[in-house]
Amino acid sequence: MTIANPPKALILLVALLCITVLLGIGKIDQAVAMPMISAIVFYGIGNGVAASKNQESPKIFQHKTPPDDVN
Repeated sequence: MTIANPPKALILLVALLCITVLLGIGKIDQAVAMPMISAIVFYGIGNGVAASKNQESPKIFQHKTPPDDVN
């Protein structure tokens, strides 16, 4: 499996590292950090499972489609 969307992977990695560092230095509580870490990890796992089954994972952003009746 390859990383198809490096920016998305980088954002997940940076978020995970930042939350872990903030937890380590005591700036956020463990009750707050663990759900965020779990959400990031399981989001990444979900995208990996979808990729292994050749399913498209939902995009965070996409282009707006123009209205049909543009005058």
